[in-house]
Amino acid sequence: MKILVLSDTHGKLKKAIDVHEKIKNVDLIIHCGDYQKDGELLEQLLDTPVVSVSGNCDEQRELEKIVSTPYGDILAVHGHLFGLDTDLAKMSYRASELNCIAVCFGHTHIPEYTLTGDIYMINPGSLSLPRDGSNGSYAVITSTEDDFYGAVVYYDTVFPNKKDSQAKADSRLRNLLNYSDRF
Repeated sequence: MKILVLSDTHGKLKKAIDVHEKIKNVDLIIHCGDYQKDGELLEQLLDTPVVSVSGNCDEQRELEKIVSTPYGDILAVHGHLFGLDTDLAKMSYRASELNCIAVCFGHTHIPEYTLTGDIYMINPGSLSLPRDGSNGSYAVITSTEDDFYGAVVYYDTVFPNKKDSQAKADSRLRNLLNYSDRF
């Protein structure tokens, strides 16, 4: 089972649609909120089932959902009610309470893939409004009866933009020349 994990699209779906078309054979999309309606729209546009939850910019109607996979259940949340700025432990504990093997969450707009205890913690970041200096990110999970694998993928690695790469290199060189004490 291949799962595309998105979060914090905030009404901007072009990159999400591009990613879905590029990675192919997606069985399910998990949308971790902001905006939940984006998940519903993606389901219509892409003809792929979507599980979406409410974020802090949505009506607080569906704050968590459990997604069944061949390897085990995944807890889908936005994360804003768990104090993400300081700790992932509360979310990990909630997943354990629900017998889940993983949590997919968003809110921070910063990608993360880590293990907290024995719970996989997967934040896809944001394709639309990233806060990590990237051009956006998402996550892909592959689940079989015997294995569970997830990865954060940066948009630029799938859709490279040479112009942006050159601009970053030029900017770095300019900063070295302007602010270095070595010249």
